[in-house]
Amino acid sequence: MKKNKAKKPITEVLLMGTPSKNSDLLWFTGFNASDPFPAFSAHGKKIGLIPLLEVGRAEKESHLDEILNLTEIIKDLRKTNPQAGVADAIVLAALNEGIDAFRVPADFPVGLYNHLQSLGLKLVPASAEDKNPLFRNRSLKSKKEIQGIKKGNVAACAGFVRAEQILKESVIASQKKLQWKGKNLTAEILKDEIQVAVTRAGGLLDIGLICAPGDQAIDCHSSGTGPIAANQLIVVDIFPRDRESFNYGDMTRTYLKGKASPQQRKLVETVLEAQRRALKSIKAKKTGAQIHQGVVDFFNKKGYKTKKTKTGYEGFFHGTGHGLGFDIHEEPSLSSRHTQPLLAGECVTVEPGLYYLGLGGCRIEDCVLITKSGCEMLSKHPYDWEIY
Repeated sequence: MKKNKAKKPITEVLLMGTPSKNSDLLWFTGFNASDPFPAFSAHGKKIGLIPLLEVGRAEKESHLDEILNLTEIIKDLRKTNPQAGVADAIVLAALNEGIDAFRVPADFPVGLYNHLQSLGLKLVPASAEDKNPLFRNRSLKSKKEIQGIKKGNVAACAGFVRAEQILKESVIASQKKLQWKGKNLTAEILKDEIQVAVTRAGGLLDIGLICAPGDQAIDCHSSGTGPIAANQLIVVDIFPRDRESFNYGDMTRTYLKGKASPQQRKLVETVLEAQRRALKSIKAKKTGAQIHQGVVDFFNKKGYKTKKTKTGYEGFFHGTGHGLGFDIHEEPSLSSRHTQPLLAGECVTVEPGLYYLGLGGCRIEDCVLITKSGCEMLSKHPYDWEIY
């Protein structure tokens, strides 16, 4: 009896998207553009089918091994097939490399997927649970990516400096509202001023920022609105993209203008200590779940319980951190779901927080590079939170 031959695994990868919105494509090609194009791997090479308008720039800026002129390929194909388009160009380029099957990401365009299949190209979509991810090495950051994350955080720090300056200049008016330059200081004003400072420092706040006073911070991703009061905790989370490298930085500081209550002071000091402990515990081969559980245990020991209330959750109800780079949230995570060992060369945020109705929220966040023996800070800014 003949033994069935094992099926040869599909190893080549096909991508289609806009690099400014598709982080995998940006990482794979090293080329940022505002229009979509396809790219694929072929026997160790990276090949991009680039529109004519971008070919020259791609040749200078990308790290593709081969650049094909997508516009010219389609033009030639239409001499015999007037309906030829991107799908036909992909099939031609793939067959020229001897490839008839690709793995594609789960968010691959459905229309193009169906068209390529109808043309005879086999496509196998990856899934979030796939044990063989499209790009195993993407979580390991290059020196250029690490430098980009640092620069994103430098831009974030410019935002914190501006926020601190405005809070120092503010005065406490009637009903404990803060006034700055004769007007009520609002979250919107503070965000606008932070935005300008970050932009001048080389950052791009393409997905916004957070300036959440008081109980608004309990909704961790609330951007923050309205007047800011004295003696009120203010969570300021700034996550700019470095305009040169397109890598994100991500930092959070918590402030209070006036005088903190004993409960507020204890809350902030506990979060600061939780972050210090987490930073000391991070190193390669430990899991994200272990780091996170250490923070959970510390908060519980200090009496800060997490529970669900009628209005939502309070306590510590998010992960301790997440990877970042070309996306603001990447793998790995410092959370209960990440049970795989952390790797030297991965970059993560470390951002424990506590949130209670009537007390407000506190989150402190920095970025680190994971090493074999510990971690290296990729962000630096004072933790001076009480501003008089």
